[in-house]
Amino acid sequence: MELERVQRRTVGTLMLSTAFGYAGVLSVIAIVGLLAAEMTGSDRWAGLPGAAATLGTALAATPLALRAKLRGRRVGLRLGYSIGAIGAGIAAVAGQWGWFWLLVPGMLVFGMGHASNLQSRFAAADLADEDQRARAIAMVVWVGTLGAVLGPPAALWANHRGVALGLGNWVGPMFLGIAGVTVAGAIVARFLRPDPLELAGGVDHDAAFENPLRDARRSWSVIWASPPARLALVAMAVSQMAMVAVMTMTPLHMRDHGHADLSTLVISIHVLGMFGLSPLIGRWADRFGRVQTVGVGAGVLGLGTVAAVIGGYVPALVFVGLFMLGLGWSFSLIAGSALLTESLALRDRVGAQGLADVSMSVLGAGAAFSSGFVKEMAGYHWLANFATVIAVLLMIAAVSAIRRTPEPAI
Repeated sequence: MELERVQRRTVGTLMLSTAFGYAGVLSVIAIVGLLAAEMTGSDRWAGLPGAAATLGTALAATPLALRAKLRGRRVGLRLGYSIGAIGAGIAAVAGQWGWFWLLVPGMLVFGMGHASNLQSRFAAADLADEDQRARAIAMVVWVGTLGAVLGPPAALWANHRGVALGLGNWVGPMFLGIAGVTVAGAIVARFLRPDPLELAGGVDHDAAFENPLRDARRSWSVIWASPPARLALVAMAVSQMAMVAVMTMTPLHMRDHGHADLSTLVISIHVLGMFGLSPLIGRWADRFGRVQTVGVGAGVLGLGTVAAVIGGYVPALVFVGLFMLGLGWSFSLIAGSALLTESLALRDRVGAQGLADVSMSVLGAGAAFSSGFVKEMAGYHWLANFATVIAVLLMIAAVSAIRRTPEPAI
């Protein structure tokens, strides 16, 4: 009974911190492409700051996971949020002075704060019973809806206020980013007690801090040796890549066709798809199985990208497509996170979880960086077509796994 009380407190704390964390991150991500395009005068480099943020998440994931293994989840999460606040401040200075060369590294550092948002979902699973693990993960993912959906419209408001106060266009939202991740870190530091990973027996205070590259290689070997863990990693990583490739260029695509004012709203709808139905998806995964849920997610992801292509210049269909794109990503993230956690021994979990976030972030960074070039050279529809192919391949992998070893419902 005491453990159940601690788990409820842990999940509640992580829900609150993640709401603020996602609000801070999404308020910046929603506008940074527009800021970059305005600073450089070209869409070609518009995806670079977003790619840098995603790369920053990748660079921070393994070191923060190692820190958690040594000192607990609270220390690792708090550190990531603190670094993210510094990055948002650097990006704000860069935007105000028109220094694109500083905006990119600022976003790189800011992205490290998002690593704490991502690792919060794994912290929710540390003390969860096996038949409730996906639901615990889903609740932390779901509460990001509040921050993430409100973030982009708040960014538009902050931009108007910032301009009125003398800031440069699209600089005001950077201060929302600073506030969001700072509050998230403060909540974790104050209320994530007792530490869930320490209580679960996953912390070794006497161990030395390892080389992150060596730990990543060992985690990769452990994951590759387990087919369920391998599928979980692939599901999370390629869904992230497909989602980011399309999402990053959608505001610019809408701007090209006279719908720039709707761009923040479509991102909000997309983020609603990413997080809004997470509790139901968690229950689905606990009831029908993780692998089956990955397959469903791939199908929804593919339908979303097809709708985005068919939508053409019709905003309503773009809204539908982006919502489904986010929903498919949510299926893969929640089911993949639960599948990875329960497929590995406790001693291997935290390192593997960090590597999963690295893989998601690296592929997402590559997608964000290349998206501007693909859009300019071939068109937005090719980004959506690419994401459709990725979704189909993931569905095939899930169906093959089900046929090889049918997974019983938990």
